[in-house]
Amino acid sequence: MSPADAPERLRTRGLRFLKAHRRALARLVGWSVLESGQTFLLGYALARALDDGFLAGRAAVGLGWLAPAALGVLLGAYGTGRVYGAVAALVEPLRDRLVVRVVERGVREADGGALSGLTQQVEIARDTFAGLVMVSRSFVFTSAGALAGLCSLAPPLLLAVVPPLAAGVALFALTLRPLAGRQEAFLAADEALAQDLGAVCPGLRDVTAAGAEDRIAADTGVLVDAELRAARALARWGVVRVACLALGGHLPLVMLLACAPWLLAHGVTPGALVGALAYVTQSLLPALTGLVHGLGTSGSRLTVVLRRLTPPDPTEPRPAPGPGPSAPHPPGPSAPHPPGAAAPRTPPALALTALTFAYGPASAPVVDDLTLTVPAGGHLAVVGPSGVGKSTLTGLVAGLLEPVRGEIRVCGRPVPGGDAAARRVLIPQEAYVFSGTLGENLAHLRPDPVPEKELLAAAEAVGLAPLLDALGGPDATVDPAALSAGERQLIALTRAYLSSAPLALLDEATCHLDPEAEARAEQAFAARPGGALVVVAHRVSSARRADRVLVMDGPRTMCGTHDEVVRRSALYRDLVGSWTAEGTDDDAGNARERPEPEGPGASGVPGKPGESGKPGGPGESGAVSQPALPLGDADGVHAVAGAGLAGDRRHVVPHGPVGQVQAPRDLRDGGALGGEG
Repeated sequence: MSPADAPERLRTRGLRFLKAHRRALARLVGWSVLESGQTFLLGYALARALDDGFLAGRAAVGLGWLAPAALGVLLGAYGTGRVYGAVAALVEPLRDRLVVRVVERGVREADGGALSGLTQQVEIARDTFAGLVMVSRSFVFTSAGALAGLCSLAPPLLLAVVPPLAAGVALFALTLRPLAGRQEAFLAADEALAQDLGAVCPGLRDVTAAGAEDRIAADTGVLVDAELRAARALARWGVVRVACLALGGHLPLVMLLACAPWLLAHGVTPGALVGALAYVTQSLLPALTGLVHGLGTSGSRLTVVLRRLTPPDPTEPRPAPGPGPSAPHPPGPSAPHPPGAAAPRTPPALALTALTFAYGPASAPVVDDLTLTVPAGGHLAVVGPSGVGKSTLTGLVAGLLEPVRGEIRVCGRPVPGGDAAARRVLIPQEAYVFSGTLGENLAHLRPDPVPEKELLAAAEAVGLAPLLDALGGPDATVDPAALSAGERQLIALTRAYLSSAPLALLDEATCHLDPEAEARAEQAFAARPGGALVVVAHRVSSARRADRVLVMDGPRTMCGTHDEVVRRSALYRDLVGSWTAEGTDDDAGNARERPEPEGPGASGVPGKPGESGKPGGPGESGAVSQPALPLGDADGVHAVAGAGLAGDRRHVVPHGPVGQVQAPRDLRDGGALGGEG
């Protein structure tokens, strides 16, 4: 549910709530009518007391007319007391419903903010809702009583009071939407600044030790400036609110005084004029002041709190996901199409709807109710800790795994299916190169022969050209065992680039390349005409290059730009912090990761026995930059058997020559395979 649709959703729920509690609403109206009698009697009795009593020299008659006014005060006080009871009958069910929703969310989703919602936000919603009901009701019934009194005294009085009052209320109504928008923008800016300071302040020692004071100050300064701009915009609209109050509340008083000679000349008695002044000063002005300050200030506050406490109801119809992935809720609806209008010609490159997957009936879902959309030409980076489900997600999109429920569509075609398979290409971390010519490897995914000119252009775009020249061109014979891991990845990337599939899935397919080679390859895929790219990122620079970043974090999965998820996701901030960076940027604005020495096992890939790390070819160096997180399958399934498993006492080395083995004890945990001592 997008922010643009939230007001309509809250309005619909509000109408349903009032309909369900129409009896309490009817009691509120009835007691408000009794309370408004006090307003009517105030000015009318005062006018009659002056005209028929004190001004005519009959004090007893004047005092007699003041008696109904005193009685009206007593009846109004009684009605006001009953009004509070009717308001409670509306407010307390709302509070109970919000408490139930907060508790359900805290229990089912393990929401850490449930305690704050239960102890603070629910009470804010209850108090604010009660205040809005009171001020709105007071203005409606007080205005009705005062205008009825003016009409009964002398209809010409309405000419001096009604036009400015109506103009002030109309101007205030026109400012409600922009004023609420400015208030919500200010609250959002304030919360963003508070969240940033909450992350920065505990780490000031680390900031100082890393010499990052200027960068942190600049980032925080952006948020401070944003809040300042929001506060100034809100203040400007606050001036308009004061103008509404002056126009609708104070101008009628001036009009009555300025038009007094004309009114007295046209049959308005002095008592009626005094009664009209009483209506304006004692009834209309206080009621309008309460409406402007109460509705203008508390209305948007209530809206913001209700949006947070009442997520979209699963029984309500959901709009189609918009351009840009999000989880667990889509960021917004697609643009609606009028009846009879043609649908968009280009479907999204990838569309997931309520996707859920678990590795067993009793297992917790690895992917839970994920809905996202990657448009044609989009670029999405998927990040998260090891085992969170990044490779599982690419496997689901590729049709290698079957979801428990939900729908997957690639370019509008359902997965699994032959049409969808022809429109996506998956490049895993462990690149596959077969014996044959280099040209045969590169054209493997194309049914027809690939022109040499197109093949060379693809190699140049991806960064394979130096290796292609070193090997002797497309007709050179390839020995997979003689290639380094990075060289095999470049070949696999170029092969996928030459395929006709518009959706490319890179599952850590560049982990053995240096940052520059990785950037070149990813930018080549992102620049393919009509091609979309989904990257399982293992460097912060890779995530920065993407249009959107999907942070997989169980029920706290979220999506947005790099800057947005840095502010909103604690996990993403930790992941970015764990990537080693020098603190400088390259020409593309990407952080340069600090290289680490490569040697046997330094990159998670054992080297040849007796060899130290050495340059492996184009895109690799003797000190290859490696991710801070361990490589291997992101879902925790490794090609290397762990200790205690049955085996043949031989361990096949990934990326090594065929038949190459390691000693049984040369394992991750230093233990033996198959219980060998």
